[in-house]
Amino acid sequence: MSKADGSAAAAKHDVFQAIADPTRRSLLRLLSDREMPVTVISNHYEMTRTAVSKHLRILADAGLVRERKVGRETRYRFEPEPLRELKKWLDYYERFWDNKMAALKRFVESGPDGPDDPAPLAAAEPPTDE
Repeated sequence: MSKADGSAAAAKHDVFQAIADPTRRSLLRLLSDREMPVTVISNHYEMTRTAVSKHLRILADAGLVRERKVGRETRYRFEPEPLRELKKWLDYYERFWDNKMAALKRFVESGPDGPDDPAPLAAAEPPTDE
């Protein structure tokens, strides 16, 4: 979905943007055990509740946390699914580089005459943005 289509989803943060910040990664670790209200979450950080809320908003926009109202307070909980999708995407590139390094090793170990049996690199389909 492009920003040109004007949809609300286009303005949201992606997972990479959300986890790029160390404070947001820390928030995910904190919320991985249990749901918490913003007042309790903000007690773990030396920043204002407003700053914590802004970080939580970015995480929520990326789908990494869910919020729910309980009376007058908002509680947040960790949602791991977007990180599973990220891991799947990263796994492709890990295989890609493992194959490249294995090919380099075969080349280097084959000596100055080149490889006797250059095995082709395993072709893998790159992950798609769904």
